[in-house]
Amino acid sequence: MSRLTNKEALDLIQNYSLSELGEKALAKKRELHPKRVTSFVVDRNINYTNVCWVDCKFCAFYRHEKNEDAYILSFEEIGQKIDELIAIGGTQILFQGGVHPKLKIEWYEDLVEWISENYPTITIHGFSAIEVDYIAKISKISYKEVLQRLHAKGLFSIPGAGAEILSDRVRDIIAPKKLSAKNWIQVHRDAHEVGIKSTATMMFGTVESDEEIIEHWEMIRNLQDETDGFRAFIMWSYQPDNTLLAKENPQICKQSSNRYLRLLAVSRLYLDNFKNIQSSWVTQGSYVGQLALLFGANDLGSTMMEENVVAAAGAVNRMNQEEMIRLISDIDEIPAKRDTAYNMLEIFEKEKESV
Repeated sequence: MSRLTNKEALDLIQNYSLSELGEKALAKKRELHPKRVTSFVVDRNINYTNVCWVDCKFCAFYRHEKNEDAYILSFEEIGQKIDELIAIGGTQILFQGGVHPKLKIEWYEDLVEWISENYPTITIHGFSAIEVDYIAKISKISYKEVLQRLHAKGLFSIPGAGAEILSDRVRDIIAPKKLSAKNWIQVHRDAHEVGIKSTATMMFGTVESDEEIIEHWEMIRNLQDETDGFRAFIMWSYQPDNTLLAKENPQICKQSSNRYLRLLAVSRLYLDNFKNIQSSWVTQGSYVGQLALLFGANDLGSTMMEENVVAAAGAVNRMNQEEMIRLISDIDEIPAKRDTAYNMLEIFEKEKESV
């Protein structure tokens, strides 16, 4: 089957019914995942600092260094959070913070090394492109050297955060201090080249057009063709509560479930070289998150023992392992607990109904 073009993707977004898109995306998912296994990971978000100078208008989490509630977690505090995660069978920490203006490469090296030595069973999925960009600038080294040095200390995976929409027109409006779309791609290219896998993300629902959404998909699809370094794609909608962007642009509305599922389905069809697509139950809620599994997603994402950034913008959803297993089983798929690399650690065979 020929690869979906940008024009065809635009036609799907704008003209096809939601049911048609669901059928197409589910068929594509079944082609890629014929065993009907839907995975999830037990992890915890650890925001090592809330201090950030980037001032993204869509973020309600960040603080400036002089704010009373600004913090940097100590290694001991981080260790306590990891201990709590291990106690519930967790395998991964999503580790990211604000972009602290004073933390250089040596601080990050010490942190990654300390976690790797003290918690060898935990995978660090950490430090987004904007963090790597700033560490490189303040430390006066290249992206690749930042990544090589952290890789040597035990970093093997980085998240896709900071992508938002990979269009500089959009970025100049919602996060003018953030790195360019080209540089976001370059950080991930360099990560893939030094042996660090990553995820690709997209936050929609601010000021972007349909064409810019497809431009974003095209950029990550092209890099995946080049490096095969992305493990998954995750898409979520902008959460407007308590954000400067919403105050400055009152016409921006919270995105509907229809819009989320529509874009998710087309992303599954367009991103033909991505094996895994996650459902964003954190922003959509558990039942739309479940419905996403019928619109192309094959992974329910993280149980997310702790989440602070999206919660600060008004989206407070929670889910544990048992709930994930139930939601997956309810749509006649097989739940599986995975690790960061999408290796299945435990498959939960569906319970037989009592006769």
